[in-house]
Amino acid sequence: MGTSLFSITNRLRKSLGSNCVYAIRCYWAERKQDRLHARLSPLGALKTIMPELDQWVDSGKKVCAGDLCYIIRDLRKRHRYRHALEATEWMFSKDVYKITPSEHALRLDLIGKVHGSESAETYFNSLEEKNQNEKTYGALLNSYAREKLTDKALSHMQKMKQLGFASTSVPYDNIMCLYSNTGQHEKVPEVFTQMKNYRVVPCNFSYRICINSYGERSDIRGMEKVLKEMKAQKHFTMDWNTYAAVANVYLKAGLTDKATATVEQTEKVLQKESQRDGYNRLISLYGSLGNKSAVNRIWELLKSSCKKIINKEYMTMLGSLVKLKELDEAESLLKDWDTCGNDFDFRVPNILLSAYCQQGMLQKAESMLEDYVKKGRVPKPYSYLVLAEAFEKNGETGKASEYRKKAEETNATVAEASA
Repeated sequence: MGTSLFSITNRLRKSLGSNCVYAIRCYWAERKQDRLHARLSPLGALKTIMPELDQWVDSGKKVCAGDLCYIIRDLRKRHRYRHALEATEWMFSKDVYKITPSEHALRLDLIGKVHGSESAETYFNSLEEKNQNEKTYGALLNSYAREKLTDKALSHMQKMKQLGFASTSVPYDNIMCLYSNTGQHEKVPEVFTQMKNYRVVPCNFSYRICINSYGERSDIRGMEKVLKEMKAQKHFTMDWNTYAAVANVYLKAGLTDKATATVEQTEKVLQKESQRDGYNRLISLYGSLGNKSAVNRIWELLKSSCKKIINKEYMTMLGSLVKLKELDEAESLLKDWDTCGNDFDFRVPNILLSAYCQQGMLQKAESMLEDYVKKGRVPKPYSYLVLAEAFEKNGETGKASEYRKKAEETNATVAEASA
């Protein structure tokens, strides 16, 4: 299982400090008013938000620190890192509020995401010594780890230790993620042990990375030992994410009974937290277990607890229905998605398209794709390549060549539009 880097920007309150706490309160107090966020949110990925920010001020409106904080948080959450970086640059240039090392760390992290670690490194070196602290060092380490620059990351981590900047689990988590993402799973427990030897308290995420590392090596005994240690900790409780990770390891190992028991435990813990991400995970896990009734039950819970079902959730449910070979129900769900008003994303119908191809239902796959084209929806190159591969396996080389050509043409069109 791939491990996502534990970015410091996912911890909003910690990365923005007291400014952010005040800012969020300010935002929610003013949310019913005409907001800058409403102007920036609809902008496309290829547009800059700078003119909108300037026009807002030129029209005589004030920029609330709370609005900016919320905007940056929302843009990061939706992976619009370039826009989030522009907002921080504008904030810095207009001196909206006092810039602290936390804000520098936030900007450094965004620079790394948008321009790469070299640019992040340049920005870090340009900071005054007082701003080169645990948070900015940590942001640069995160950038190195994200780009899998092992030597730089380890060297930087060593310096952090020497300076006393590795006092929390976050930098160790970054190194463990680095090893996981470079396939060096056997090194993860070593870092985990090292962290504890330095008297740094692991967090839930630390344990989860370590659990996943054992799972990747099919070391069930090692995983269960870490799990037992985790349950014995008094300073935190087991979260649904950890149980879900353990269940996934059991599933991969073919230990169905243990997987089922752990998924049920995941659901029990989740009931106390009621997180939509957890419902998505449960739908996927129950789908892998072949439990159709549980999949439908969790789907209904998700729909009743959320005002709007987003594309990601439709994709999760479609994926589970496909696993269960319930293609009729998947078709019905796709029709519901077509009319729900969500932004069109070809990744959603691609799930059913792939299922048709895997089941040899090539005419149905073609027909579905043609219907979307008639509606003005431009398929992704992936859609054509899936059909090409399916026709190739079916011995229809002419059709396969036709769809490969369409994939190339679509790819060229997208590249030209982005240039």
